[in-house]
Amino acid sequence: MSVQLLGLNEIQGSLVALDHVPNVSNEEVVEIELSNGAKRVGRVVQIEGEKAVVQVFQGTDGLSKTNTKTKFLGHPMTLGLSHEILGRTFNGIGTPIDGLGEIFADKFEDVNGKPLNPVARQYPRNYIQTGISSIDGLNTLIRGQKLPIFSGSGLPHDQLAIQIVRQAKLTGEDASNFCIVFGAMGVKNDVADMFRRSFEETGVMDNVCMFVNLSDDPIIERTLTPRCALTAAEYLAYEQGMNVLVILTDMTSYCEAIREFSSSKGEIPSRKGYPGYLYSDLASLYERAGIVKGGKGSVTQIPILTMPNDDITHPVPDLTGYITEGQIVLDRDLFMNGINPPIGVLASLSRLMKDGIGEGYTRKDHQDVANQLFASYAKVQDARSLASVIGEDELSEIDKKYMDFGRKFEQYFVGQGNNANRSMQETLNLGWALLSTLPEAALDRLDPELIKKNYDPEHAERTIQLVLSGEGEA
Repeated sequence: MSVQLLGLNEIQGSLVALDHVPNVSNEEVVEIELSNGAKRVGRVVQIEGEKAVVQVFQGTDGLSKTNTKTKFLGHPMTLGLSHEILGRTFNGIGTPIDGLGEIFADKFEDVNGKPLNPVARQYPRNYIQTGISSIDGLNTLIRGQKLPIFSGSGLPHDQLAIQIVRQAKLTGEDASNFCIVFGAMGVKNDVADMFRRSFEETGVMDNVCMFVNLSDDPIIERTLTPRCALTAAEYLAYEQGMNVLVILTDMTSYCEAIREFSSSKGEIPSRKGYPGYLYSDLASLYERAGIVKGGKGSVTQIPILTMPNDDITHPVPDLTGYITEGQIVLDRDLFMNGINPPIGVLASLSRLMKDGIGEGYTRKDHQDVANQLFASYAKVQDARSLASVIGEDELSEIDKKYMDFGRKFEQYFVGQGNNANRSMQETLNLGWALLSTLPEAALDRLDPELIKKNYDPEHAERTIQLVLSGEGEA
């Protein structure tokens, strides 16, 4: 039942307070009518007895305490959903901004979602191919997983997001049953235009649903953007039977909006001014990834966040790491050396990788190749540390081999550029070719039978060039 009141008791920032409001619920949507007839939308964010505090999306400029009409609509924030949302662009609260008109909704869903019963969850299996070797080969993205990207100011996480949207796909019989939901929070106009233009120019926009909150949009809208995106993803996954990849950037902007919102309500701050409930708030978003037993669809998440001052112990990456199943870390040193995408292999991890690769999923030797590449690259770091003290000329022959392997690994395997789209076979073949530049005795993580079958130092350089030219599938 909707309730309408005349007048406001208090106006403070983007918050308005009303007294003597019976039967109002938290998160309830509010319609506010100004004296000139203009309408704004708000949401109940706090209730104390019969006093309700409302956050106004468009701000409180022009509101009057005496003749403002406030209508409580009796339901939480909802999003209109149908299969038509694919190929469309919305603002942070789900209003179309692409000039193509309104969505003819089949149904409306609460943007806060419906928590999945843990018993109903199916363990994630199978992988999503991104075409990026350092992810597919070493930190494989598993369907139903939540795998964040930890970036920093000035690092190319936006370009990486575009590359993933452009190249991500499923393999096998589900290949055509795949779509992407993209949520951008607090981005500048030129970045938002870059996302839209890139998706349209590469022909993937018809398979993408975009939610865009700009940096000059209201912060309360920013706090709803990931919820709208995930609501759309859940509809496409669990009711349309699609496998959905959700990319959310930048979660740090979202958390800063939560901090600002918390401060405006006068809540006691915790670490670095963030509210004490930031962990549970992030968990309410990240845990909306998964697969339902007996269902056909899945929701996979790649949240992207920028670490202030590249500090991985900052509350946002710290709490994100507790909730999610690994992380892809962008490395500033690699970026400064021209490696793109600058994925720091040793700092990155996919905890579910082992369950979605190998025979029947990718290739039988995948886990072994990944283990050996990790181990060999770790020894490269030891050799570089030694070379910084005694000079590279004084290194032993094996350390010089590792130094050469490290340069080739970073240049060819990690630094594939923004336009190379490699298959899983090409990635693993390139891994074997790079390992073949090392002495056979150095391959201590590989089974002798695998070495006998795949170790080929004579043709290593040729295989590398074939993969780089896009002909290294065999």
